[in-house]
Amino acid sequence: MAPDGRRAQPEGLNRPPAAPDGRRAQPEGLNRPPADSIVALRSERHMRFFGVIFARFFAKHMRALRVQRSAPLPPLPAGAPVIVFANHPGWWDGVVFMLAARGLFPGRPAFVPMDAAALARYPFMRRLGVFGIEQRSPRGAVAFLRDATAVLAAPSHMLWINAPGRFCDVRERPVPIAPGLPRLPELAPGAVFLPMAIEYAFWSERAPEALLGFGAPIPAASLLEQDREARTETLRAALTATMDALALDAMARDEARFDALAQGREGMGGIYGLWQRIRATLRGAPFDPRHGVTPPKDP
Repeated sequence: MAPDGRRAQPEGLNRPPAAPDGRRAQPEGLNRPPADSIVALRSERHMRFFGVIFARFFAKHMRALRVQRSAPLPPLPAGAPVIVFANHPGWWDGVVFMLAARGLFPGRPAFVPMDAAALARYPFMRRLGVFGIEQRSPRGAVAFLRDATAVLAAPSHMLWINAPGRFCDVRERPVPIAPGLPRLPELAPGAVFLPMAIEYAFWSERAPEALLGFGAPIPAASLLEQDREARTETLRAALTATMDALALDAMARDEARFDALAQGREGMGGIYGLWQRIRATLRGAPFDPRHGVTPPKDP
């Protein structure tokens, strides 16, 4: 019993003291898991399961995910963590990150920062290596650097980042670079920075193409030789050049300039697509649903 006659609470169950404004202060770390749990939360079993779901979802709404042949994935050192920094043209970027990570880097666990408010609506994504960051706040910037340090501590890990920190059109120049990106070399001096361009284009089919292109890897050690302002310009120039090269192939509208990493639906589909398939079968002709292919004429 307590001196005042009330039953004492077990150690650790007492409420935290009230804050000056009268609200109860939260115990340190209650609202946010420690940085190392970001790595521990990621589940390969969940990745395999949701990888299938993401692939089917992508195939339902997009024509293909293509990697530029003139800017393919360059060789990367096996013993160094990798930071993929990309532009941020649209909502699909997160899905593209997941598919590209699984298709191009099957042996490297991927981690992706995401706006904390948006992640709160998709809590299952924490099991996929996604971690939340508070946008436009000093506390959020500190937390991001802490979490990135935990991720990049393992040489097999990859950190996938939208470099602008916000949605921006592929034509916007100069390409925005969020202030946290140039600080990462200080936290992971053995890492490699890999620029990746993303673009979504409508060609001859009703569904859009998701296009990827890669630039030359940049060792973090070389970035450390520069101050942060110079690093920002180095990273901006690399990403801009990668985006400009991808834009040229995107404007050519030639799928032969790309390798397909994932394939979606083609043609009209629905009742009209079924009628086209029946007509081709009755003629004994091969059926190609693509809009850009001229079907054989009836005899």
